[in-house]
Amino acid sequence: QVQLVESGGGLVQAGGSLRLSCVPSESILSINHMAWYRAVPGTQREFVASITSGGNTHYSDSVKGRFIISRDIAKNTLYLQMVNLNVEDTAVYYCYAQSDVSVDFGRGTQVTVSS
Repeated sequence: QVQLVESGGGLVQAGGSLRLSCVPSESILSINHMAWYRAVPGTQREFVASITSGGNTHYSDSVKGRFIISRDIAKNTLYLQMVNLNVEDTAVYYCYAQSDVSVDFGRGTQVTVSS
C-alpha cells in the first residue's frame, strides 16, 4: 500500500490559482499511474487529471486548459497547478496512485473557491 499525503489546498477567490502537492511513501518511479480526483460532499469522486510513468497526461474536459499535472522525480512529488479557478472547482482533492500491488487514495486537501 502506498501512503499519499496531499497539501496545498486552501481558500482562493474566483480567478485565482493554487498548486496542490502529493508526496507518496514510495518512489514515484515505482508507481505506474498517478492522478488527481475531486469530490464534493455527497457525491462520488470525479477524475481531474492523470499522468503515467512515461509522463503522458490526461485531463477532464472541465479542467483542460486550466490545470496542469506534473511530477518532480527528484522531490518525489506530484503536483496539480490550478489557474483561473471558479466556484465549481470547490471540492476535496485526492491524490491517487496505482502501483503493481495496490491502488490508493490520499486523505485529500480542501480547495474552496469564493465568488
